[in-house]
Amino acid sequence: MTHYPMMVNLQNKRCLVVGGGQVAERKIGSLLAAGADVTVVSPSCTAIVLEWAHAKKLMVALRPFSPQDVKEADLIIAATGDPAVNLAVYEACSPHQWINIVDRPDLCSFTVPSVVSRGDLQIAISTGGNNPGLAKKMRRQLEEWVGPEYEDYTLFLGRMRRRVLSLEVSESDKKSILAELLDDRFLHWTKSGETERRDQEAEALLANTFEQYEKKEGSH
Repeated sequence: MTHYPMMVNLQNKRCLVVGGGQVAERKIGSLLAAGADVTVVSPSCTAIVLEWAHAKKLMVALRPFSPQDVKEADLIIAATGDPAVNLAVYEACSPHQWINIVDRPDLCSFTVPSVVSRGDLQIAISTGGNNPGLAKKMRRQLEEWVGPEYEDYTLFLGRMRRRVLSLEVSESDKKSILAELLDDRFLHWTKSGETERRDQEAEALLANTFEQYEKKEGSH
């Protein structure tokens, strides 16, 4: 079965994680980073999960799972070390709920990809649950290719895109500027720390395009 890839906004979405071990901790951390409203149900939890609970970043119920726990959740992750408990979580869910069973990809309505994150830039790799090891291997390879400079580079491109879209020039000129900003020299200046030069060159590109547009319009 082919999965439909998408990036999901989990801000304030009610997410339930059943399990409190190392695997669950990783899942919980990702949900918290996405702004989700997280509840954890598990007889025991790692020290990190308990710290998050103490800091009121999530709710923890230190007890075994009950089918009623899934009732209000938009998204559920079963990440215990007990296949029987994970299966019980699946059986308690309704068809409209998003469910991930860490040891049963065949029961998942969604899978969690391996991700390379560079600020707002995220690259997700999925094998549809068939081979997580391959996804992790490819993530390591991508981490070497897409270095930490891409975080600042992505922010730079976002700022410049907003500037370009606000310019009173033709749509073709806007597309031309945006294409030019993707030239490798801007990435190189970001990587080498020459951000002032990068920004000056970008501003000069905008100014030159606007000046040429004004001359062209003035000649009509």
